[in-house]
Amino acid sequence: MNNRQLMENWTEYTRFITSLVVIMDPFMAIPIFLTMTKGYSPRDRARVVRIAVFTVAATLIVSALSGEGLLAFMGTSLGSFRVGGGIVLFIMALAMLQARVDPVRTTPHEEEIASGLTSIAVVPLAIPLLAGPGAMSTVVIAMQRSTAPYHEVMVVLSILLVAMVLWLVLSLAVPIGKRLGDIGLNILNRIFGLILAAIAVEVISNGIKQLFPILVS
Repeated sequence: MNNRQLMENWTEYTRFITSLVVIMDPFMAIPIFLTMTKGYSPRDRARVVRIAVFTVAATLIVSALSGEGLLAFMGTSLGSFRVGGGIVLFIMALAMLQARVDPVRTTPHEEEIASGLTSIAVVPLAIPLLAGPGAMSTVVIAMQRSTAPYHEVMVVLSILLVAMVLWLVLSLAVPIGKRLGDIGLNILNRIFGLILAAIAVEVISNGIKQLFPILVS
């Protein structure tokens, strides 16, 4: 089956949505969100969530729609981008398996300079914690996987659905944090990390096959 026709199977969109949720790992963002919004009223926290989710959705949609042109401008093949994106995902997976936030997502400096509702929501919560390099590369790769006329619409709708999941998780961050505690959140992050590692290996594998077709002959 042609690589650009892979996502014409409807189940592939479900897989894409699942992968994007795992890559973003909103549960990893809960402790950071609660720490950075400590002392905020429920109304202010809700506003932070809305701004962050909107920023994530807008960033990923723009990345998906402009990805092909960006690759062409840089003279980079989709195979190379898949290998590079897979490596980024694998680095993220290793950090998640250790239940820590990796430097690819955010840095202590970015967390320190954040101040105010909008600043916290955009940096580091939305970018790069949620809509980081891993999520961006994933939507770019997904957009190139089919030539079906409805494909772009389905990818955008999938991103919006994931944004709704993010909104739900972050809106319930306080009760989720209290119910699961640090141990529960760490266990979830490790499970997500294991799944993400498998996704990363598959992305790298597909990229290598595209770069070296002789390997699949």
